[in-house]
Amino acid sequence: MPHLAPPTAPPGSHPGSSSGDGRRGANAAAVLRAVLDHGPVARSRIARLSGLSPAAVSRQCTDLTRIGLLREMPELVASGSVGRPQIPVDLHPGAAGGPLTAGVHIGVPQSTFCVADLRGRLLARGRFLHDGIPAVALPGQVARSLAEFVAEHTAGRRVLGVGAALGGWVDPGSATVVRHDALDWHRLSLGPELERHTGLPVRMDNHARAVAQSELLFGRPEARRSLVHLFVGNVVDAAVAIAGVVHRGPRSGAGDVAHLPVPDSTVACTCGRTGCLGATASDTALAREAVARGIVPEENAALIVDAAAAGDRRADELLRRRARAVGRATGLLLDVLNPEQVVVTEQSSLLAAEYLAEIRAAAIAHSHVCDDPERIVVPHAGPAALPVAAVTVLLNPLFRSPLQSLGKTDATPASQ
Repeated sequence: MPHLAPPTAPPGSHPGSSSGDGRRGANAAAVLRAVLDHGPVARSRIARLSGLSPAAVSRQCTDLTRIGLLREMPELVASGSVGRPQIPVDLHPGAAGGPLTAGVHIGVPQSTFCVADLRGRLLARGRFLHDGIPAVALPGQVARSLAEFVAEHTAGRRVLGVGAALGGWVDPGSATVVRHDALDWHRLSLGPELERHTGLPVRMDNHARAVAQSELLFGRPEARRSLVHLFVGNVVDAAVAIAGVVHRGPRSGAGDVAHLPVPDSTVACTCGRTGCLGATASDTALAREAVARGIVPEENAALIVDAAAAGDRRADELLRRRARAVGRATGLLLDVLNPEQVVVTEQSSLLAAEYLAEIRAAAIAHSHVCDDPERIVVPHAGPAALPVAAVTVLLNPLFRSPLQSLGKTDATPASQ
């Protein structure tokens, strides 16, 4: 079982106390964000970047170093420098004994496990296939396999917790899957199941929101102003972020775009209508058609991407047609929300630029407000977008409120 070393509280305070916590917590978050964006960085520059006084920065760096989030880097001080040396600080790297995070993305055909550092850099990655496992047994089996993976790849190191991301309607507050039709999960208390097997604190969210959070935390600066994320896989959903905040809506129900109309599509949907985005462009719909046309032997969207890469023109045209449908839906989202950036997570465009070009061209052709294709991008983490998004579910609240988050989550499991 991985070891969670309890943090040392800064002197004169406690993470749960109320006196002065608001300002102190905000200052800690400002310092940690500056280091995330610019580290390794000297304290004097952190003061300029954050607008805090040098004394406040020094106090926060001391506190954040004590609880293991920052590390001084004396080896980076230039030899022979004049005056008192400015020792840079950086996030404590996982490769140098810093805290680790675990993540799980639960897809339809498989779950992806990972271990990452504070920058969301993956240090280990694995997968667990769902083939033949009944819906009722799947949560426990995923949880047990995740626990084994984390124990193997952390070897007694300090682990802050588990971030979990999956499609469908997810309520982060109760760590419950409200509805995931593709997995046949309804009102499933998944978070407690993962905690029971791993012995680690768990935070959980919808994967479209998790990717959006990942872009806000680690991605391009434009995303922090306004962002729309469109996820197209076996599940089709979306997320919207304004001024660095991802919208969840009442009961965390925002983001269901599976029935968004796709212009020119006549594909029948199970809802009784035609032209819905999910029925037109999901991995499930794509794979079903590919099998019917003899392009691939089984319903697996990855096989279509592989076939196209190997030169199969039928597979390539199928992917291009899907990309154009995704682009038309993206054009609608651009017109409604007009964000600074649209991030599209779709398997073929993550791997080959020509499919992103198809998405962009169709979006611009159908949008009435956007004529800049560069506003449409793939996730910053590329093919690793989903495991990185999973750990971001845990890391985002840490960077927003480091002292409070560690006070609530970083504790030794009861099983130890």
